Amino acid sequence: MNTLTTSSADSKSTVSNCAISSESKPEWLRLPAPGSRCRFTGLSRSTLNELTIPSPANDGRPPVKSVVLRKRGAVRGIRLISYESLMGYLAGLGERSASTRAA
Repeated sequence: MNTLTTSSADSKSTVSNCAISSESKPEWLRLPAPGSRCRFTGLSRSTLNELTIPSPANDGRPPVKSVVLRKRGAVRGIRLISYESLMGYLAGLGERSASTRAA
């Protein structure tokens, strides 16, 4: 386990890198850069777009919640994906595939 120890005149604190990364879950994910994958799911940018943007592939109803941050009057923005919504969708896929195998 990696630990970082810092000391000051009156106190000494130990921070565990592993504990921080496993306990802190983001509320929102930003789309990964083109050509790279999401560090939490391993999904590509294209796949995340298919899950979050209304399109014929999802019958105009994206299964994963997302928002776009834009400045007033801007055409482009930053798409943020709900971590909880994405993980819930992926967990549902796992449950559905397990139930089809059992049947």
